[in-house]
Amino acid sequence: MDRDYVYSMCGMCATRCPIKVETKNGMATWIEGNPHVAGIEGALCAKGSAGLSLEYDHERPQSPLIREGARGEGKWKKATWDEALDYIAERINKIKAEHGAKAIALADRGGLFTDLTKTFIKALGSPNYLDHDDTCAKNVNMAIQSVFGYGRGDMGYDFANCKYLVLFGRNVFESLQVKEVNNILDGMEKGCKITYIDVRATVTASKSHRFLRIRPGTDYAMILALMNVIIKERLYDVEFVNRYFQDFADLESFVIKYTPEWAEKETGIPAFEIMNVAREAAAAKPQAIFHGGWMLSRYIDSFYASRGLYLLNALMGNIEVKGGLIIGKGAKDAGKKGLRSLSEGIPEPQDKIFDATLPGKSLGTGHVVNLYKVIKTGQPYPIKALFAYRYDPMASLPDPDEQKKVLDNLDLLVSIDVNYSETGWYSDVILPEATYLERSNIICIQKGQKPAFFMRRQAMKPRYDSKPGWEIFTLLAHRLGAGQYFPWKSIEEIWNYQLEPTGYKIEDFDEKGFVTLCKDPILMPRDAIKFTTPSGKIEFKSEKIAKVGGQPLAEYKTPKKPEEGTYRLVFGRSGVHTHAQTQNNIYLNEILPENHLWINDKEAEKLGIKNGDKVEVSTDGYSGVIKAFVTPHIHPEAVFMYHGFGSEIPLKTRSFGKGLRDTRFQKGLLETVDPVGGGVAYLEAMVRVKKA
Repeated sequence: MDRDYVYSMCGMCATRCPIKVETKNGMATWIEGNPHVAGIEGALCAKGSAGLSLEYDHERPQSPLIREGARGEGKWKKATWDEALDYIAERINKIKAEHGAKAIALADRGGLFTDLTKTFIKALGSPNYLDHDDTCAKNVNMAIQSVFGYGRGDMGYDFANCKYLVLFGRNVFESLQVKEVNNILDGMEKGCKITYIDVRATVTASKSHRFLRIRPGTDYAMILALMNVIIKERLYDVEFVNRYFQDFADLESFVIKYTPEWAEKETGIPAFEIMNVAREAAAAKPQAIFHGGWMLSRYIDSFYASRGLYLLNALMGNIEVKGGLIIGKGAKDAGKKGLRSLSEGIPEPQDKIFDATLPGKSLGTGHVVNLYKVIKTGQPYPIKALFAYRYDPMASLPDPDEQKKVLDNLDLLVSIDVNYSETGWYSDVILPEATYLERSNIICIQKGQKPAFFMRRQAMKPRYDSKPGWEIFTLLAHRLGAGQYFPWKSIEEIWNYQLEPTGYKIEDFDEKGFVTLCKDPILMPRDAIKFTTPSGKIEFKSEKIAKVGGQPLAEYKTPKKPEEGTYRLVFGRSGVHTHAQTQNNIYLNEILPENHLWINDKEAEKLGIKNGDKVEVSTDGYSGVIKAFVTPHIHPEAVFMYHGFGSEIPLKTRSFGKGLRDTRFQKGLLETVDPVGGGVAYLEAMVRVKKA
């Protein structure tokens, strides 16, 4: 029996943990975390452990498919790759002839491997690359940039050395990343205390030394009050603030009226608890972290909530210190040369990205929500083709029925994915990508205190008629007249091209699966921290925010209280599933096959609902039935369901029709975004509940 192993990267969620894959006779038989990576050291989460179940599941696309019936009808023609690629090329060439290359857009999940997709769309002559961030971290990303200049991906948290951690709805032990969780557990073993604030008691709440149940929609109120206490009582790092803070006096003047007593009336959290959190965090500074949010609760003011959290970190003086926020270091910081971009030498597109000039837009460009506006209106120019790569907007954005009406304006919708997705089911063509065990990807860099190059390596041959992403985009580029920019015949050619300026070779990845670019962690000198804002300082006032009509911090507005018999719909993740991606996985489906509706016990009693009863959840134009989970551990104004259930794809027999989709209840919210950050305001949805 031929037994071997290969170092690679997991693909069961967007975290992409480094893994070690054992193979026998060319077939993957075992997966574990990469033992050479600190914080991983052999560990995997439930999703990563179910990777073999994905691999050997037949309920995934096995060959290219071309739509034969109406969109979403589920009638498909099994096609060869030549047939599918020719079909796409014919329609793309027609679109380019009528509207130009700018009428083509590509949306993906973002992350470590986007140099490939950005290169592809650029090679076609289109500026229209976008990722999923509107449905994830857009508010957080815009907020941190406005304070420090760095994006969310450029700043990490040193949880292992943190002494005090404040989490607003960041459910780290369920929306989990293995390395992050292990580092937090290490910090807890050293005495780190966690304060967790949320509308419901999660697993993270059970691990915390203090859980505060907050009224839905009032996170921003508590954050303002925390700043009030820290500044009023002079608990901040005076030396750090004097050195690096721009416009501190303006911040001080702004928060003076937002007292803990005022915040108690808004949040339902006692004033003394708010003061305790502020004082405990300050006592632990600079090893105190206010997590800025991964996605953060998505209310209409979540940008300002996240911005307030980063300002709290600045007040702690916790930047570039052990136990605080660490600016991610790249190859240059380690005295090395970076990877060569695949797009090197490709001319810049002549047109601007679709939402560069949209009136009244929020910070940044490449917003998925703005893409829907442009597809619907044709302004500032038509978008007629969309490639959705590893991305399922119909499952992640609000109001899928409204989305379908918008997407019907497209002449071509192509889904490239490992799974059948809701978007794929509505597409014209499905191109099956090989699973992460069956494919290699381009080399990526992971920034941090010790930056490193990582490699995802193929562990086994594809079992079906699927292809790796690099090959799919190469074949498409050649059919679409951009083959000169994709000369690759193998992934090894791409790797050698990427590595050429670095001095490293493919063989250098054999031993551990990655190459570390420095021996010791890199920290900037305490008196010479570089911020990349226009002023080079930590900014309270921001020119970028002013340009889109925003304020440094907005005046707080009391959120709408649900009417009698209605509740604010809140959603989230379990530790078992990845968004709407894994519900059909054999192992994970067995653990959590459907979602339930969390409802407060006192509210349930009013409605005559008992635990396990079927209840009808409804909003204007849609209703569904789901089992109730009655609990005292959720705020009475809210109901909650796990995201990603209620699949409408009959080929996914284990998950089809199981549970409810939260996005179906977000009627009319497709274009409802935070006016400054641009993130979708999911949690502005109200629903009615009654016993079924």
